[in-house]
Amino acid sequence: MDTCRAPANASKCSGNTMECFMVLSTQAQKISIGILCGLFGTMCVFENSLVLYLIFSSPGIRKKPSYLFIGSLALADILASIIFVCSFVNFHVFNKAGFSKEVFLLQLGGVNTSFSASLSSLLLTALDRYISISRPSEYKLLMTRKRAWTALAVLWLTCATIACLPLLGWNCCVLDSVCSELFPFVDDNYQSGWVCFVMVLLGCIVYAYAHVLWRAHQHVAYMEKHQAQVGKQNTRMRMDVMLAKTLVMVLAVLVLCWSPVLVLMIYSIFARLSDHLRKVFAFCSTLCLLNSMVNPIIYALRSKELSSSLRRVFSHFRRQLKVTEESPEAESTHKSSVIETVCEDTHTM
Repeated sequence: MDTCRAPANASKCSGNTMECFMVLSTQAQKISIGILCGLFGTMCVFENSLVLYLIFSSPGIRKKPSYLFIGSLALADILASIIFVCSFVNFHVFNKAGFSKEVFLLQLGGVNTSFSASLSSLLLTALDRYISISRPSEYKLLMTRKRAWTALAVLWLTCATIACLPLLGWNCCVLDSVCSELFPFVDDNYQSGWVCFVMVLLGCIVYAYAHVLWRAHQHVAYMEKHQAQVGKQNTRMRMDVMLAKTLVMVLAVLVLCWSPVLVLMIYSIFARLSDHLRKVFAFCSTLCLLNSMVNPIIYALRSKELSSSLRRVFSHFRRQLKVTEESPEAESTHKSSVIETVCEDTHTM
């Protein structure tokens, strides 16, 4: 396996740079990380899989570009959870480092691709709401299914390309440059570039949501002045306001969960991290899973279409369960009736 220079504060690692990044020193820390990853990861996969099912099992929902973007977000969160949990637990909890530099960078690329696609899907959703509220009369012409699918294809291709740059050669082993103190083999300049990319995404999302909130506030004021008017326009505005509030909740959770990780990554660019801060970074990384787990809950609680679809699924499940429970009773009643009839015929004879 190729070796790279270890972090300056990890000279005790006796030449094995992979071990330099295994910062969890006690069994309690490893168990805590394992429990958090297992809980958040399992719930995230289940909830986002349910969101995907609700979207693509309903023809009326899956035709709308808004829900195509939400579906992309759910898919990105599922992939991020699976890849992140498997690689993170395998590395930090079980301390397995018997794989090559290329395998590690491939895993890291998968995690970065998924999380970047998650943020980018939120950006597309914000832009979708921005167009819907700022230019409602032209929305259907501007945001078509074809354009939505094209935007998603460009999104995923761009995120995958940026995430795979270390695997393609932009790493501190090939360049013989300064390595990151948080990730093995990762060039410090690449980490800076990825952080800037994420910050640009967050900035664009915040700007789009700020405009959406402003227009939503105007819509609320308009509806309060025209309460007597009931029509399709008011219904559409109510839906826009509801979805805008939902997406702002998603953004708030996103910022709260990602801020600690981004702050520590930025800090590591300008200063050396102590062992304590590197442990804090490991635990803060699990907050990204928490964000992916909370997003579907917000959709289910705030989106009327998804919540209605979810209620239909639960109603269908309850009916099927009720039929299954009643079938043995009906069969037992039928058998008892047959036995009683036979007994009566025998007594008559």
